[in-house]
Amino acid sequence: MNTQSSPISHAPPRRRSRGLAHELVAELTQRIRAGALKPGEKLPTESEIVRERGVSRTVVREAISRLQAAGLVETRHGIGSFVLTPAPQGTLRIDPGTLTTVRDVIAILELRISLETEAASLAALRRNEAQLAEMRAALDEFQAAVASESSCVGADIRFHLAIAEATCNPHFSDFMKHLGETIIPRARVNTARLAGDDFAAYLYRVNREHEDIYNAIRRQDAEAARAAMRTHLSNSRERLVRVQEEAEGGRA
Repeated sequence: MNTQSSPISHAPPRRRSRGLAHELVAELTQRIRAGALKPGEKLPTESEIVRERGVSRTVVREAISRLQAAGLVETRHGIGSFVLTPAPQGTLRIDPGTLTTVRDVIAILELRISLETEAASLAALRRNEAQLAEMRAALDEFQAAVASESSCVGADIRFHLAIAEATCNPHFSDFMKHLGETIIPRARVNTARLAGDDFAAYLYRVNREHEDIYNAIRRQDAEAARAAMRTHLSNSRERLVRVQEEAEGGRA
């Protein structure tokens, strides 16, 4: 196994904050898919990426979190992040790269409502303490990101993926990893702004919904977990449906 970190292309410092994590994820994903970063190879360290890309540590951590959620890297505590063998592209017909409109996001949310409500129920029945601890860590990371006004997309993905993993059915987690950051609507469209919500208040409300799901899973209450997940995802869907209807009404 090659444990030497590979250099990442140098870019001058950039002051624009929006989308930096997404750009870094896109570059590393492309390099992994193309074989420039091979399975088992260690990623550049956080400090190296900060220095070479001119981005903050927060951006790097967000990007690594998204790569983990997509199943492209694994992080070994105290050692670093290593490339995993990527799943074959085209295994599922859903192409996350094409999901760019509000209508696309609504369609994915409808699919997720069906899958993730059952995943939450199964997680409540099957979760172990380590999986529960991972959910708790994701919620704490989300809350910290909101408090510091940092992106919490990675923490959001981490929470939903932890629930999928806790089903002990690999197909749930495989599906979530395939979609990657597409599972989080605001990673594609600014759902709070489009709906006219205060963004910080919106994120705190999202995390309260997450807490309801977590508490039901912790209590091993399968029906409550199912209901809490349905409420969480349905709220996102209904918000986007209103946005879509208003947009279509404006064009009429």
